[in-house]
Amino acid sequence: MISIASPIVESEEIKAVNDVLESGMLAQGPKTAQLEEDWAKYCGTKYALAVNSGTAAIHSALYAAGVREGDEVITTPYSFIATINPILMLGARPILVDIYPATFNIDVTKIEAAVTSKTKAIVPVDLYGQPCEWDELRAVADKHNLMIIEDACQAIGADYKGKKAGALGDLGCFSLYATKNIMCGEGGIVTTNSDEQAAAIRSFRQHGMVAPYEYAELGYNYRMSDLHAAIAVEQLKKVDNFTVRRQHVASELNKALNDIKGVQLPSVAPDRSHVYHQYTVVLTDDASVSRDEFVAGLRERGVGAGIYYPKPLHVYPHIAKLGYKVGDFPVAEDLAARVVSLPVHPKVSDEDVITIAKAVKEVLTNG
Repeated sequence: MISIASPIVESEEIKAVNDVLESGMLAQGPKTAQLEEDWAKYCGTKYALAVNSGTAAIHSALYAAGVREGDEVITTPYSFIATINPILMLGARPILVDIYPATFNIDVTKIEAAVTSKTKAIVPVDLYGQPCEWDELRAVADKHNLMIIEDACQAIGADYKGKKAGALGDLGCFSLYATKNIMCGEGGIVTTNSDEQAAAIRSFRQHGMVAPYEYAELGYNYRMSDLHAAIAVEQLKKVDNFTVRRQHVASELNKALNDIKGVQLPSVAPDRSHVYHQYTVVLTDDASVSRDEFVAGLRERGVGAGIYYPKPLHVYPHIAKLGYKVGDFPVAEDLAARVVSLPVHPKVSDEDVITIAKAVKEVLTNG
């Protein structure tokens, strides 16, 4: 089976973890500090703050941006649930805006109509590894004095007009979950250029501590361990090589699948790079099989496939109870019913690409 995801753990990561184990310093320590320094340098930001998950990163960033109970935060209905849950965790209300069908990212032309006197921030998602329409996002945010928290959890290494993901908003959020483009099992990073925001995140990730055993506000245990940081330090050294390979696999898939009827291939919008956390196709109206039949057929032929995401977020009960209903976001709803992601990770070989393309063609031709 060609897996949909396959973490790469090599001798460098193993040695780094062993070194931490032998050092006796297992909790947040020098390796975490090294990761923060290396990550900030890579993204081109003043600060990078390590936490223990992408969810914690978004939660911490929203907190540092001043989002509090009763505020509104504009975001997308088409993402992983961790984009929205931290908004709710702070007592704020997610205000959802539909997406572009070509990129799966938030439709920036619809954001301004969603702004109210309660709006505090925008959380765009660089979905599947492709940055949003950042010039337009910034124009809306500046006009209405809104903070932008970039959910770049799937987009490490991507850029927009030469600027790295994580440096595009006021704060950037990354995930180091096991299936991400680089990983440490579990972990997250928040990037910012603000001294005040960095200080707020340092406090927030350590129970609200501002000095030894002095607590200013409610905080959480969101610290990253040096065991996880050691893996991430080594992974970050490899991120560009991983990205080049993902882009190569995506390019080869584009060539191999280009003439197959019934499937729409991913596109890359101008002025940005795509790092292909996922290679996501859309079954078109003339596909000869249903989405479930397509996925089952691929798996029968040894090709792993994933659905990211099977439902838009507004249909889940704890989001729907805010007043959302089926039909509110037709683009997101339509794509959620038709998307399929194919293997694109660095372990996918050129021979695997041939196998994937053959399977796709067989399923769509023969059912």
